[in-house]
Formats: sequence, structure tokens, C-alpha cells
Amino acid sequence: QVQLVESGGGLVQAGGSLRLSCAASGRAFGGYAMGWFRQAPGKEREFVAAIDWSSGITYHADSVKGRFTISRDNDNYTVYLQMNSLQPEDTAVYYCAAGRSARTAAVFGTGMEYWGKGTLVTVSS
Repeated sequence: QVQLVESGGGLVQAGGSLRLSCAASGRAFGGYAMGWFRQAPGKEREFVAAIDWSSGITYHADSVKGRFTISRDNDNYTVYLQMNSLQPEDTAVYYCAAGRSARTAAVFGTGMEYWGKGTLVTVSS
């Protein structure tokens, strides 16, 4: 079993920054992928970013490219999402996820097997 615990959400003004963290426990992550998804009020959950744990290859949704960056800490099984230039449309619950393929998550938005409970990010205008 895998446990994912997110932290770092909160309220920020437009143009500001936040860094989300996701601590994973329960198994070794070599060969797995971790990522971030988000769900805004009244909308479907969408892919944000993912990283292949072994290679470090990253994927970012077009809507966040150049503003958000996913990274990992191998030693502590933690993945981060640095969010800069936040806009009100980034307001959502952000979920950490783990699964078999970062590319599948990026292309199809599927394939993640484990999910955190989410952390709320609110961007005020």
C-alpha cells in the first residue's frame, strides 16, 4: 500500500508563488511515476505535471508550462510542485498521485493508482 500526503496549499494573490509537497511512503518508487492533478469547482480533474521517478523525465500541462515545475527528492520520496505566476484560474484542489507511467498520465490523464487527499490552492485576483 502507498500513502501520499500533500502539503503547501493556501491562499495567495495573483502573481504569487506556492510550493506543494507530497510525501510518499509504503514502497520503493523506482520504476514508478508521481504527478499532480487538480480539480477546480464544477470542473473535471485535470493533469498538471508528472515525473518519472527513475529517469527524472518530466511532463507539464500546456496551461502551466513555464510557470509550474515538478521535481523530486529521491532520498526522501517526496515530489514537489513549484507554482509561480499563479492566476485565479489555478484555483483548485491539487492532488498528488502515483502510478506506472508519467507519460500515460500526461497524454491520457489516467494510469495513476494511488492518490492523496488533496490540498486547496486559492488564488485571489
